[in-house]
Amino acid sequence: MTITTQSTSTSPLSKALSKARQSYAEKNPSSLKAYEQATKSLPGGGTRSSIFIHPFPLFIERGEGTEIVDVDGHVYLDFVSDFTSGIYGKTNPVLKKAIIQGLDNGLQLGAHTPTESSLSSALCDRFPSMDLLRFTNSGTEANILAISTGLHCTRREKVVLFQGGYHGSVLSHFGEEGGGGDLKVPYDFIVCPYNDIPGTRDIVQKWNDEVGVIIVEPMIGAGGCIPGDPQFLQFLRDLSTQIGAVLIFDEVQTARLGTGGRQKILGITPDMTTLGKFFGGGFAFGAFGGKEEIMSLFDARQPNSISHGGTFNNSPLTMIAGLTAVQHILTEDNLNKLNKMGDGLREELNSVFQEEELPFNITGLGSINQIHYTPTTEKRQGLDLLFFYLLDRGYWIAQRGLISLNFAMTQEDVRGFEIAVVEAAREVGSVM
Repeated sequence: MTITTQSTSTSPLSKALSKARQSYAEKNPSSLKAYEQATKSLPGGGTRSSIFIHPFPLFIERGEGTEIVDVDGHVYLDFVSDFTSGIYGKTNPVLKKAIIQGLDNGLQLGAHTPTESSLSSALCDRFPSMDLLRFTNSGTEANILAISTGLHCTRREKVVLFQGGYHGSVLSHFGEEGGGGDLKVPYDFIVCPYNDIPGTRDIVQKWNDEVGVIIVEPMIGAGGCIPGDPQFLQFLRDLSTQIGAVLIFDEVQTARLGTGGRQKILGITPDMTTLGKFFGGGFAFGAFGGKEEIMSLFDARQPNSISHGGTFNNSPLTMIAGLTAVQHILTEDNLNKLNKMGDGLREELNSVFQEEELPFNITGLGSINQIHYTPTTEKRQGLDLLFFYLLDRGYWIAQRGLISLNFAMTQEDVRGFEIAVVEAAREVGSVM
Protein backbone atom coordinates (compact mmCIF):
# COMPACT_ATOMS: atom_id res chain seq x y z
CA MET A 1 0.00 0.00 0.00
CA THR A 2 1.27 3.47 -0.88
CA ILE A 3 0.95 6.02 1.93
CA THR A 4 0.85 9.62 0.73
CA THR A 5 2.18 12.26 3.13
CA GLN A 6 2.97 15.05 0.69
CA SER A 7 0.65 17.97 -0.04
CA THR A 8 0.17 19.54 -3.47
CA SER A 9 0.24 22.99 -1.86
CA THR A 10 3.54 24.87 -1.59
CA SER A 11 2.58 27.14 1.30
CA PRO A 12 4.87 27.07 4.38
CA LEU A 13 2.05 25.58 6.45
CA SER A 14 1.43 22.77 3.97
CA LYS A 15 5.13 22.01 3.73
CA ALA A 16 5.39 21.80 7.52
CA LEU A 17 2.35 19.51 7.61
CA SER A 18 3.85 17.18 4.99
CA LYS A 19 7.02 16.99 7.06
CA ALA A 20 5.02 16.27 10.24
CA ARG A 21 3.06 13.50 8.51
CA GLN A 22 6.26 11.93 7.19
CA SER A 23 7.76 11.96 10.69
CA TYR A 24 4.55 10.45 12.08
CA ALA A 25 4.64 7.64 9.52
CA GLU A 26 8.27 6.84 10.35
CA LYS A 27 7.53 6.68 14.10
CA ASN A 28 4.56 4.33 13.79
CA PRO A 29 5.46 1.29 11.64
CA SER A 30 3.33 -1.11 13.71
CA SER A 31 0.25 1.10 13.34
CA LEU A 32 0.89 1.22 9.60
CA LYS A 33 1.09 -2.58 9.47
CA ALA A 34 -2.13 -2.90 11.48
CA TYR A 35 -3.80 -0.35 9.20
CA GLU A 36 -2.79 -2.21 6.05
CA GLN A 37 -4.30 -5.39 7.48
CA ALA A 38 -7.49 -3.55 8.49
CA THR A 39 -8.08 -2.20 4.98
CA LYS A 40 -8.60 -5.76 3.77
CA SER A 41 -11.93 -6.00 5.59
CA LEU A 42 -12.84 -2.42 6.57
CA PRO A 43 -13.27 0.41 4.01
CA GLY A 44 -10.49 2.86 4.78
CA GLY A 45 -9.24 0.58 7.54
CA GLY A 46 -11.81 1.50 10.18
CA THR A 47 -15.43 1.83 11.21
CA ARG A 48 -15.52 5.36 12.69
CA SER A 49 -14.83 8.22 10.29
CA SER A 50 -14.20 10.66 13.15
CA ILE A 51 -11.04 8.87 14.31
CA PHE A 52 -9.33 8.47 10.95
CA ILE A 53 -5.95 10.23 10.66
CA HIS A 54 -4.07 11.01 7.46
CA PRO A 55 -1.91 9.29 6.32
CA PHE A 56 -3.10 6.40 8.57
CA PRO A 57 -4.59 6.18 12.06
CA LEU A 58 -2.86 5.08 15.23
CA PHE A 59 -3.87 1.68 16.55
CA ILE A 60 -4.26 1.60 20.32
CA GLU A 61 -3.34 -1.51 22.30
CA ARG A 62 -4.48 -0.62 25.83
CA GLY A 63 -5.32 2.16 28.24
CA GLU A 64 -5.13 2.87 31.95
CA GLY A 65 -6.26 5.89 33.92
CA THR A 66 -5.90 8.80 31.54
CA GLU A 67 -3.24 7.16 29.34
CA ILE A 68 -3.43 5.18 26.12
CA VAL A 69 -0.64 3.09 24.59
CA ASP A 70 -0.39 2.42 20.86
CA VAL A 71 0.92 -0.73 19.18
CA ASP A 72 4.34 0.91 18.73
CA GLY A 73 4.59 1.45 22.50
CA HIS A 74 4.03 5.22 22.52
CA VAL A 75 2.19 6.55 25.57
CA TYR A 76 -0.22 9.48 25.28
CA LEU A 77 -2.28 11.39 27.81
CA ASP A 78 -5.81 11.20 26.43
CA PHE A 79 -7.40 14.65 26.22
CA VAL A 80 -10.22 13.69 23.85
CA SER A 81 -11.76 11.04 26.13
CA ASP A 82 -13.46 9.21 23.26
CA PHE A 83 -15.26 12.34 22.07
CA THR A 84 -16.78 13.10 25.53
CA SER A 85 -18.03 9.55 26.18
CA GLY A 86 -14.90 8.44 28.07
CA ILE A 87 -15.56 10.66 31.08
CA TYR A 88 -14.47 7.92 33.54
CA GLY A 89 -10.97 7.45 32.18
CA LYS A 90 -9.77 4.05 31.03
CA THR A 91 -9.93 1.94 34.19
CA ASN A 92 -12.39 3.21 36.79
CA PRO A 93 -12.31 0.75 39.73
CA VAL A 94 -15.89 1.46 40.84
CA LEU A 95 -17.27 0.62 37.40
CA LYS A 96 -14.97 -2.38 37.00
CA LYS A 97 -16.21 -3.91 40.26
CA ALA A 98 -19.88 -3.40 39.33
CA ILE A 99 -19.39 -4.85 35.85
CA ILE A 100 -17.59 -7.94 37.14
CA GLN A 101 -20.36 -8.54 39.67
CA GLY A 102 -22.93 -8.05 36.93
CA LEU A 103 -21.27 -10.70 34.77
CA ASP A 104 -22.07 -13.28 37.43
CA ASN A 105 -25.78 -12.74 36.73
CA GLY A 106 -25.52 -13.44 33.00
CA LEU A 107 -24.62 -11.57 29.83
CA GLN A 108 -28.06 -11.19 28.23
CA LEU A 109 -31.28 -12.02 30.05
CA GLY A 110 -33.82 -11.01 27.39
CA ALA A 111 -36.27 -9.66 29.95
CA HIS A 112 -36.94 -6.72 32.26
CA THR A 113 -34.58 -6.26 35.21
CA PRO A 114 -34.93 -4.13 38.37
CA THR A 115 -31.77 -2.21 37.41
CA GLU A 116 -33.46 -0.98 34.24
CA SER A 117 -36.15 0.89 36.17
CA SER A 118 -33.65 2.10 38.79
CA LEU A 119 -31.50 3.75 36.11
CA SER A 120 -34.51 5.27 34.33
CA SER A 121 -35.81 6.69 37.62
CA ALA A 122 -32.42 8.18 38.43
CA LEU A 123 -32.23 9.88 35.03
CA CYS A 124 -35.81 11.18 35.20
CA ASP A 125 -35.00 12.69 38.59
CA ARG A 126 -32.07 14.55 37.05
CA PHE A 127 -33.60 16.06 33.93
CA PRO A 128 -36.54 18.48 34.34
CA SER A 129 -38.05 17.53 30.97
CA MET A 130 -38.09 13.78 31.53
CA ASP A 131 -41.25 12.36 33.08
CA LEU A 132 -40.68 9.04 31.30
CA LEU A 133 -37.91 7.69 29.04
CA ARG A 134 -36.93 4.81 26.80
CA PHE A 135 -33.44 3.37 26.38
CA THR A 136 -31.67 2.92 23.05
CA ASN A 137 -28.16 1.92 21.94
CA SER A 138 -26.72 5.29 20.93
CA GLY A 139 -27.35 9.00 20.82
CA THR A 140 -28.01 8.71 17.08
CA GLU A 141 -30.73 6.17 17.67
CA ALA A 142 -32.18 8.26 20.51
CA ASN A 143 -32.42 11.32 18.28
CA ILE A 144 -34.04 9.43 15.41
CA LEU A 145 -36.68 8.02 17.76
CA ALA A 146 -37.24 11.37 19.48
CA ILE A 147 -37.73 13.17 16.17
CA SER A 148 -40.02 10.45 14.86
CA THR A 149 -42.04 10.57 18.09
CA GLY A 150 -42.40 14.34 17.87
CA LEU A 151 -43.60 14.14 14.28
CA HIS A 152 -46.04 11.40 15.22
CA CYS A 153 -47.47 13.55 18.04
CA THR A 154 -47.90 16.67 15.94
CA ARG A 155 -48.95 14.91 12.72
CA ARG A 156 -46.55 17.20 10.88
CA GLU A 157 -43.55 16.52 8.64
CA LYS A 158 -40.94 19.28 8.92
CA VAL A 159 -37.97 19.21 11.31
CA VAL A 160 -36.12 22.39 12.26
CA LEU A 161 -32.45 22.00 13.17
CA PHE A 162 -29.36 24.17 12.98
CA GLN A 163 -26.28 24.75 10.87
CA GLY A 164 -23.28 23.03 12.43
CA GLY A 165 -25.49 20.69 14.44
CA TYR A 166 -24.67 17.05 14.93
CA HIS A 167 -27.37 14.69 16.19
CA GLY A 168 -25.69 11.48 15.08
CA SER A 169 -23.98 9.98 12.07
CA VAL A 170 -27.09 10.35 9.87
CA LEU A 171 -28.27 13.64 11.37
CA SER A 172 -25.38 16.06 10.83
CA HIS A 173 -25.55 19.47 9.17
CA PHE A 174 -22.02 20.84 8.91
CA GLY A 175 -22.55 22.63 5.59
CA GLU A 176 -19.41 23.18 3.53
CA GLU A 177 -17.15 21.84 6.28
CA GLY A 178 -18.94 18.48 6.09
CA GLY A 179 -17.61 17.95 2.56
CA GLY A 180 -21.01 16.96 1.20
CA GLY A 181 -20.46 13.31 2.01
CA ASP A 182 -22.74 12.87 5.00
CA LEU A 183 -25.65 10.44 4.87
CA LYS A 184 -28.97 11.89 6.03
CA VAL A 185 -32.11 10.30 7.39
CA PRO A 186 -34.77 11.49 4.90
CA TYR A 187 -36.72 13.81 7.16
CA ASP A 188 -38.04 17.07 5.71
CA PHE A 189 -35.36 19.32 7.23
CA ILE A 190 -35.37 23.08 7.64
CA VAL A 191 -31.83 24.23 8.49
CA CYS A 192 -31.60 27.48 10.45
CA PRO A 193 -28.68 29.63 11.67
CA TYR A 194 -27.58 28.81 15.22
CA ASN A 195 -27.73 31.59 17.82
CA ASP A 196 -29.58 33.80 15.34
CA ILE A 197 -33.07 34.71 16.59
CA PRO A 198 -34.15 36.96 13.67
CA GLY A 199 -32.71 34.58 11.07
CA THR A 200 -34.43 31.56 12.59
CA ARG A 201 -37.73 33.40 13.05
CA ASP A 202 -37.73 34.55 9.41
CA ILE A 203 -37.18 31.02 8.12
CA VAL A 204 -39.56 29.17 10.44
CA GLN A 205 -42.47 31.58 10.00
CA LYS A 206 -42.79 30.42 6.40
CA TRP A 207 -43.64 26.92 7.65
CA ASN A 208 -45.30 27.46 11.06
CA ASP A 209 -48.17 25.03 10.47
CA GLU A 210 -45.90 22.33 9.06
CA VAL A 211 -43.09 22.27 11.65
CA GLY A 212 -43.52 19.29 13.97
CA VAL A 213 -40.13 19.23 15.71
CA ILE A 214 -37.38 21.67 16.63
CA ILE A 215 -34.19 19.89 17.76
CA VAL A 216 -31.15 21.74 19.08
CA GLU A 217 -27.94 21.15 20.97
CA PRO A 218 -27.68 23.54 23.95
CA MET A 219 -24.08 23.78 22.82
CA ILE A 220 -23.10 22.85 19.27
CA GLY A 221 -20.74 19.92 19.85
CA ALA A 222 -19.05 18.32 16.85
CA GLY A 223 -19.65 21.53 14.90
CA GLY A 224 -17.13 23.44 17.02
CA CYS A 225 -18.24 23.66 20.69
CA ILE A 226 -20.32 26.81 20.23
CA PRO A 227 -22.45 27.53 23.33
CA GLY A 228 -26.07 28.35 22.68
CA ASP A 229 -27.03 31.82 23.86
CA PRO A 230 -29.56 31.49 26.70
CA GLN A 231 -31.80 34.04 24.95
CA PHE A 232 -31.69 31.96 21.77
CA LEU A 233 -32.59 28.74 23.57
CA GLN A 234 -35.43 30.47 25.40
CA PHE A 235 -36.63 31.84 22.06
CA LEU A 236 -36.80 28.28 20.72
CA ARG A 237 -38.82 27.24 23.77
CA ASP A 238 -41.28 30.09 23.18
CA LEU A 239 -41.40 29.52 19.42
CA SER A 240 -42.13 25.81 19.82
CA THR A 241 -44.99 26.54 22.17
CA GLN A 242 -46.34 29.22 19.85
CA ILE A 243 -46.42 27.08 16.69
CA GLY A 244 -47.29 23.77 18.39
CA ALA A 245 -44.00 21.98 17.69
CA VAL A 246 -42.14 19.55 19.97
CA LEU A 247 -38.86 21.05 21.26
CA ILE A 248 -36.05 18.53 21.71
CA PHE A 249 -32.81 19.31 23.54
CA ASP A 250 -30.02 17.02 22.37
CA GLU A 251 -27.98 16.80 25.58
CA VAL A 252 -25.85 13.84 24.50
CA GLN A 253 -22.76 15.97 25.22
CA THR A 254 -24.01 18.80 27.44
CA ALA A 255 -25.48 16.40 30.04
CA ARG A 256 -21.99 16.38 31.60
CA LEU A 257 -22.17 20.11 32.39
CA GLY A 258 -24.32 19.35 35.47
CA THR A 259 -26.53 16.65 36.92
CA GLY A 260 -29.49 17.96 34.94
CA GLY A 261 -27.70 19.04 31.79
CA ARG A 262 -27.74 22.58 30.45
CA GLN A 263 -31.54 22.72 30.58
CA LYS A 264 -31.40 22.61 34.38
CA ILE A 265 -28.56 25.15 34.52
CA LEU A 266 -30.50 27.62 32.35
CA GLY A 267 -33.98 26.81 33.65
CA ILE A 268 -35.29 26.11 30.14
CA THR A 269 -37.37 22.93 29.89
CA PRO A 270 -37.83 21.31 26.46
CA ASP A 271 -40.61 18.85 25.62
CA MET A 272 -38.12 16.02 25.06
CA THR A 273 -34.46 15.30 25.78
CA THR A 274 -31.97 12.87 24.25
CA LEU A 275 -28.98 11.36 26.03
CA GLY A 276 -26.11 9.07 25.09
CA LYS A 277 -22.41 8.37 25.49
CA PHE A 278 -21.31 8.21 29.14
CA PHE A 279 -24.59 7.29 30.88
CA GLY A 280 -23.91 3.67 29.89
CA GLY A 281 -20.90 3.57 32.20
CA GLY A 282 -18.59 2.75 29.30
CA PHE A 283 -21.02 0.65 27.25
CA ALA A 284 -23.07 1.64 24.20
CA PHE A 285 -26.00 3.74 25.41
CA GLY A 286 -28.76 6.11 24.40
CA ALA A 287 -32.05 7.38 25.82
CA PHE A 288 -34.90 9.64 24.82
CA GLY A 289 -37.59 10.95 27.12
CA GLY A 290 -39.96 13.77 27.81
CA LYS A 291 -43.42 14.79 28.91
CA GLU A 292 -45.72 12.04 30.12
CA GLU A 293 -48.32 12.76 27.45
CA ILE A 294 -45.66 12.19 24.76
CA MET A 295 -43.83 9.20 26.19
CA SER A 296 -47.03 7.41 27.22
CA LEU A 297 -47.48 6.67 23.55
CA PHE A 298 -45.00 3.81 24.14
CA ASP A 299 -47.04 2.31 27.00
CA ALA A 300 -47.80 -1.23 25.84
CA ARG A 301 -50.83 -1.34 28.15
CA GLN A 302 -52.55 1.24 25.99
CA PRO A 303 -54.41 0.46 22.73
CA ASN A 304 -52.56 1.53 19.60
CA SER A 305 -49.31 2.12 21.50
CA ILE A 306 -46.11 2.72 19.51
CA SER A 307 -43.89 -0.33 19.24
CA HIS A 308 -40.22 0.23 20.06
CA GLY A 309 -37.89 -2.77 20.08
CA GLY A 310 -34.16 -3.18 20.47
CA THR A 311 -32.36 -6.29 21.68
CA PHE A 312 -29.75 -4.34 23.61
CA ASN A 313 -31.91 -1.44 24.82
CA ASN A 314 -31.83 -2.79 28.37
CA SER A 315 -28.61 -4.80 28.24
CA PRO A 316 -27.97 -5.87 31.86
CA LEU A 317 -24.32 -4.84 31.92
CA THR A 318 -25.15 -1.40 30.48
CA MET A 319 -27.90 -0.89 33.04
CA ILE A 320 -25.64 -1.93 35.93
CA ALA A 321 -22.70 0.19 34.75
CA GLY A 322 -24.97 3.17 34.06
CA LEU A 323 -26.69 3.02 37.43
CA THR A 324 -23.36 2.67 39.23
CA ALA A 325 -22.01 5.69 37.36
CA VAL A 326 -25.04 7.86 38.13
CA GLN A 327 -25.12 6.91 41.80
CA HIS A 328 -21.41 7.03 42.61
CA ILE A 329 -19.45 8.94 39.97
CA LEU A 330 -21.61 11.46 38.07
CA THR A 331 -22.28 13.48 41.21
CA GLU A 332 -22.79 17.22 41.31
CA ASP A 333 -19.50 17.67 43.16
CA ASN A 334 -17.48 15.55 40.72
CA LEU A 335 -19.01 17.23 37.68
CA ASN A 336 -18.46 20.69 39.12
CA LYS A 337 -14.77 19.95 39.73
CA LEU A 338 -14.30 18.55 36.24
CA ASN A 339 -16.09 21.46 34.56
CA LYS A 340 -14.13 23.97 36.65
CA MET A 341 -10.89 22.44 35.35
CA GLY A 342 -12.20 22.75 31.80
CA ASP A 343 -13.23 26.38 32.26
CA GLY A 344 -9.79 27.17 33.69
CA LEU A 345 -8.09 25.42 30.77
CA ARG A 346 -10.08 27.41 28.23
CA GLU A 347 -9.50 30.74 29.97
CA GLU A 348 -5.76 30.13 30.38
CA LEU A 349 -5.19 29.10 26.76
CA ASN A 350 -7.25 31.96 25.32
CA SER A 351 -5.33 34.40 27.49
CA VAL A 352 -1.98 33.18 26.15
CA PHE A 353 -3.24 32.94 22.56
CA GLN A 354 -4.39 36.56 22.71
CA GLU A 355 -1.35 37.90 24.55
CA GLU A 356 1.13 36.24 22.19
CA GLU A 357 -1.04 36.74 19.07
CA LEU A 358 -0.98 33.02 18.31
CA PRO A 359 -3.28 31.83 15.47
CA PHE A 360 -5.72 29.90 17.70
CA ASN A 361 -8.64 30.33 20.06
CA ILE A 362 -10.71 27.91 22.09
CA THR A 363 -14.46 27.74 22.66
CA GLY A 364 -16.70 25.55 24.77
CA LEU A 365 -18.30 25.07 28.16
CA GLY A 366 -16.93 23.30 31.20
CA SER A 367 -15.05 20.12 30.37
CA ILE A 368 -15.84 20.16 26.61
CA ASN A 369 -13.79 22.54 24.47
CA GLN A 370 -12.64 23.03 20.89
CA ILE A 371 -9.43 24.57 19.58
CA HIS A 372 -9.89 26.65 16.41
CA TYR A 373 -7.27 27.78 13.94
CA THR A 374 -8.17 31.43 13.40
CA PRO A 375 -6.75 32.38 9.96
CA THR A 376 -9.46 32.24 7.32
CA THR A 377 -7.37 30.05 5.00
CA GLU A 378 -5.82 26.61 5.56
CA LYS A 379 -7.92 26.01 8.69
CA ARG A 380 -7.78 22.24 8.34
CA GLN A 381 -4.01 22.26 7.83
CA GLY A 382 -3.45 24.47 10.87
CA LEU A 383 -5.37 22.12 13.17
CA ASP A 384 -3.72 19.04 11.65
CA LEU A 385 -0.28 20.48 12.29
CA LEU A 386 -1.18 21.31 15.89
CA PHE A 387 -2.45 17.74 16.31
CA PHE A 388 0.84 16.20 15.16
CA TYR A 389 2.91 18.60 17.28
CA LEU A 390 0.87 17.60 20.33
CA LEU A 391 1.36 13.90 19.54
CA ASP A 392 5.11 14.54 19.55
CA ARG A 393 4.68 15.93 23.07
CA GLY A 394 2.68 12.93 24.25
CA TYR A 395 -0.86 14.36 24.13
CA TRP A 396 -3.85 12.91 22.29
CA ILE A 397 -6.70 15.19 21.14
CA ALA A 398 -9.20 14.92 18.31
CA GLN A 399 -7.65 15.89 15.00
CA ARG A 400 -10.42 18.45 14.52
CA GLY A 401 -9.38 20.14 17.79
CA LEU A 402 -11.87 18.71 20.29
CA ILE A 403 -10.71 18.51 23.91
CA SER A 404 -12.70 16.58 26.51
CA LEU A 405 -11.56 16.12 30.10
CA ASN A 406 -12.19 13.03 32.20
CA PHE A 407 -12.34 12.12 35.88
CA ALA A 408 -8.95 10.38 35.81
CA MET A 409 -7.19 13.70 35.17
CA THR A 410 -5.50 15.84 37.79
CA GLN A 411 -4.88 19.57 37.80
CA GLU A 412 -1.22 18.74 37.13
CA ASP A 413 -2.24 16.82 34.00
CA VAL A 414 -4.22 19.81 32.78
CA ARG A 415 -1.36 22.22 33.50
CA GLY A 416 1.06 20.03 31.56
CA PHE A 417 -1.39 19.96 28.67
CA GLU A 418 -1.72 23.76 28.70
CA ILE A 419 2.07 24.09 28.41
CA ALA A 420 2.16 21.58 25.55
CA VAL A 421 -0.64 23.33 23.63
CA VAL A 422 1.08 26.71 23.92
CA GLU A 423 4.40 25.25 22.76
CA ALA A 424 2.71 23.51 19.83
CA ALA A 425 0.76 26.66 18.92
CA ARG A 426 3.98 28.68 18.92
CA GLU A 427 5.53 26.09 16.61
CA VAL A 428 2.60 26.34 14.21
CA GLY A 429 2.74 30.12 14.34
CA SER A 430 6.45 30.10 13.48
CA VAL A 431 5.87 28.37 10.10
CA MET A 432 3.05 30.60 8.87
